[in-house]
Amino acid sequence: MSSSVYTINKGIGKSIEFHGLKAQYIWYFAALVVSLLVLFAILYIASSGMMVCLGLTGGLGALGGIKIFTLSSRYGEHGMMKAIARRQVPKVLRSYSRRFFQGLERNDINEAVRDGEVKELTGLAGN
Repeated sequence: MSSSVYTINKGIGKSIEFHGLKAQYIWYFAALVVSLLVLFAILYIASSGMMVCLGLTGGLGALGGIKIFTLSSRYGEHGMMKAIARRQVPKVLRSYSRRFFQGLERNDINEAVRDGEVKELTGLAGN
């Protein structure tokens, strides 16, 4: 019987890839396998029947694996995190009061921009 050798790293500085799964999706797939193993053990101990255990864990494993491979191919290494971050950015900012801006002095704005604390007000600092 011959042993198989799996290569994981493709080079220095590149993210890991294993059978088409990139970066964090390898960990998602490992978490899926472990959770299915735990689910199978719980169902088997609860004596719900071998076919029910195999059918449920096999079906959930197939659906979860397909979903993880789809996410890996669609978003790539960092794309899903970027998509989640993009959804959390508000479309518009509404202010019903000028009180916050009236309390600021020009020196406060310049110091905040210089220190890097405020990046949104960089257009106001040059005025």
